[in-house]
Amino acid sequence: MNAPLPSLEIADDVVRAAVGLPVGSRVVAAMSGGVDSTVTAALLARAGYDVVGVTLQLYDHGAAIQKKGACCAGQDILDARQAAEAIGIPHYVLDYESRFRDQVIEEFADAYLRGETPVPCIRCNQTVKFRDLLDVARDLGAAAMATGHYVRREDGPGGPTLHRAVDANRDQSYFLFATTREQLDFLRFPLGGLPKPAVRGAAARMDLSAADKPDSQDICFVPEGKYHTVIDRLRPHGAEPGDIVHLDGRVIGRHEGVTRYTIGQRRGLNIGGGDPLFVVRIDADARQVIVGPREALLTRALTLKDDNWLGEEATIAAAAAIGRPVLARVRSTREPVAGRLAMIDGVVGVALDTLEEGVAPGQACVLYAPEEPSRVLGGGFIAGAVRADLAELA
Repeated sequence: MNAPLPSLEIADDVVRAAVGLPVGSRVVAAMSGGVDSTVTAALLARAGYDVVGVTLQLYDHGAAIQKKGACCAGQDILDARQAAEAIGIPHYVLDYESRFRDQVIEEFADAYLRGETPVPCIRCNQTVKFRDLLDVARDLGAAAMATGHYVRREDGPGGPTLHRAVDANRDQSYFLFATTREQLDFLRFPLGGLPKPAVRGAAARMDLSAADKPDSQDICFVPEGKYHTVIDRLRPHGAEPGDIVHLDGRVIGRHEGVTRYTIGQRRGLNIGGGDPLFVVRIDADARQVIVGPREALLTRALTLKDDNWLGEEATIAAAAAIGRPVLARVRSTREPVAGRLAMIDGVVGVALDTLEEGVAPGQACVLYAPEEPSRVLGGGFIAGAVRADLAELA
């Protein structure tokens, strides 16, 4: 077992500081059935809050129960219900299957058809969890809603701000960039100031059955990580074959559908020997997968769509107009790099100080403040990448 907290009283203090509401206030706890959300609910109750647990059913129980390690699946809903009973709090299960299908799964499939690489967890937080569920929490008379995300909310002179978690290995700020100011005002993240081993230790000390439960790894609705099986079922025309085209215009192979490829991919191209080639662009309309050398993946700027802004400036466009310096994170597994907001062909974008590799449309570009690197300024989904001129790299 991972090392527990020195005392649960320390956790009480951390939770009360994170919630910032009088003891006794009603807080809705979003419970997925995993260790993080279970500990969140339990610590809130220990700290003296009036806690109501809410769990979302996001897809069919029968199918979901077959997938181990997924959140909001059948077994996890049962685990959440049993955890709420053990903690001694009321618990509700809400059927959000149709909303989840329309707002997350269908959009996931459509994004791949457009040649993008989507991040469905962001869309789920942005729509189902942090929009629809917040309305339910208010209807239940809650003063706040708490989740088990590893991210911090801090009160600032201009209102609450969003920050990276204390545990850098668990930080989930990349997936929460789309949280609006209004949502942030109502949300709380009690685990953001705790390291993961301490959370598991707290679960063990409170005798919660979730203490040893493995973390979910894959996208919850994608069986065995094979995302194309979901897309093929929903959008079968995505599997129509097409050409694999070299940057120089040569047709060098055939593919089995653009939905099977992402920017930066090397494996599975089946185009024979020679120098290594990577997917550098996907032309979904022409059903072409364009490949080139690794250098062709280098990007010097990118444009954004569906942006969200939490900085001091009124809008992200206003920040771009003055070239606001930022730290840009283009993948959840990468550290942010220096750059600045800019208007690129009339669209808000980010000019990077150093070349980034494999920037993919559909992924998120999350922006942090250089003067306070933990603080999330906002971000957007990557609309396009401005590739470095190969001649400049020679």
